[in-house]
Amino acid sequence: MMKSLGQKIRIIGPVGSGKTTLAKKIALRNQCAYFELDNIVWIRSDHGDIRRTENERDSLLQQITKNKKWVIEGAHDQQWTAPSLESADCIIYLEPPYFTRLYRVTKRFVKQLLKVEQANYKPTFQMLKKMFEWSNFHEQKGKYLIQEMLDTYQGKVILVQSKRDLNRLLDE
Repeated sequence: MMKSLGQKIRIIGPVGSGKTTLAKKIALRNQCAYFELDNIVWIRSDHGDIRRTENERDSLLQQITKNKKWVIEGAHDQQWTAPSLESADCIIYLEPPYFTRLYRVTKRFVKQLLKVEQANYKPTFQMLKKMFEWSNFHEQKGKYLIQEMLDTYQGKVILVQSKRDLNRLLDE
């Protein structure tokens, strides 16, 4: 069902754009693993997250991209992720409206506080504030940097800006 996207799919977008949700759906349909780049950067622990060294992080990403099938989402604006963009058959850039993303960030935070939704990090007001700051940065500068970066990968980028775009992508 997802053949037109290829076997190696990279999903990028700002906080609250739906990267993880889409990665899970595509991975399920393609019968492959999905990877959150946050979990490649961080070793998750009950005693607090531990940042991997750059060598550990880069090696882990390299191992993942050698697989025949994968879905990788997250951390779009950092040089170390370039190998996943280069290896991808398809890059999906999620860019829903700003207020939709703010609503999703807030909703996710409340669900995590109520323990209805699992978090990879401790849901604190400081973290919520950071997410709003990241969203504002994306709106003012980040999206232009991403568009410039994606010019390198013309022909394999799919832009998703609305629910309609997303439904069309999932129906392919």
